[in-house]
Amino acid sequence: MTEHRFDTKLLHQPSYIDKQTGAVNVPLHYSSTYHQQSIDEFGPYDYSRSGNPTRQALEETIADLENGTAGFAFASGMAAISSAFMLLSAGDHVLVSKDVYGGTYRVITEVLTRFGIDHTFIDMTDLDETARNVRPNTRVIYVETPSNPTLNITDIEGVAKVAKAHGCLTFVDNTFMTPLYQKPLDLGADLVLHSATKFLSGHSDVVAGLAAVKDEEIASRLKFIQNSFGSILGVQDSWLLLRGIKTLSVRMKQSSETARDIAQYLHHNPLIDEVYYPGFSFHAGYHIHQRQSTGAGAVLSFRLPSKECAGVFVEAMKIPVFAVSLGAVESILSYPATMSHAAMPLAEREKRGITDGLLRLSVGLEDPDDLLADVKQALAKASEYAALNV
Repeated sequence: MTEHRFDTKLLHQPSYIDKQTGAVNVPLHYSSTYHQQSIDEFGPYDYSRSGNPTRQALEETIADLENGTAGFAFASGMAAISSAFMLLSAGDHVLVSKDVYGGTYRVITEVLTRFGIDHTFIDMTDLDETARNVRPNTRVIYVETPSNPTLNITDIEGVAKVAKAHGCLTFVDNTFMTPLYQKPLDLGADLVLHSATKFLSGHSDVVAGLAAVKDEEIASRLKFIQNSFGSILGVQDSWLLLRGIKTLSVRMKQSSETARDIAQYLHHNPLIDEVYYPGFSFHAGYHIHQRQSTGAGAVLSFRLPSKECAGVFVEAMKIPVFAVSLGAVESILSYPATMSHAAMPLAEREKRGITDGLLRLSVGLEDPDDLLADVKQALAKASEYAALNV
């Protein structure tokens, strides 16, 4: 059978066609339990925490899109990340990208430590620093690339080689790029994670997490954790997520084109201190990103001179919603200091460049000219404020 390209895979999965009726959408199997024909032999499903046909279709889809052998659907992105960390044991150590999502920072610093799992935050864009910080008890190297919210780039293949040389696993959060633009398993990662709430769903109507692996032994262990903790994705959300995934490519491509134009405009505006966007040729991680990814994505961050100036900009913007999250059909403007990274102490935020003037923009599907015009008028008002409050 001919191997289909990615865009075709999004629309044509073996599980999409219902074998009983020919329906072109996966049925919603609203059942908590399943009748068994024999006392000695059970069917493929017994209880929906352990397996559900609708959820299984989603799990098979993310495994295929990530070029893995097994996929897992969880109740949220943090449920997926936390479950992956449960592969660790007391006494283990994990290396983590220092500029990691605030929720991941929280679970590492305030939950894993209670179970005797140690951690070190490092600049993972530096492979030498990564290798120097591996300990005899290091079991996982956790990568987020591009990182949230400053979009630093980590060499996935390089980190995976360091990990394998020391007998560690490599986990990669692929939320920003999705399997459309980046496939960590192909680069040597052992486990790839998604907040599927974001681009994979794409419509601000689902909270979900996904994971994919290649190794059958890791898959077996993660399946045990998923079943034991029970933080599985429900039937309705699994179905909605499957629907959202079908339009991933067209959504991401349009949003990414608009994001590039906005990033370029912001870069040339004198009010903006810095723009964080991996599509810039002068971005520190540009060449690595070009090698391991096929697109720059639809998220960018930019730094205004002060919190007050950022506030004027936010209030002036008319099109994006000002909210937590990203990756939706509508553009979402966020303030990382009190939103995505509120769990991170001020001193830690500042070390990572998450200043009080930093904003993150997830570009949606609005008309590009309308969105750029909105950015321009908001910057004009922020510039006027800055000039009057020097």
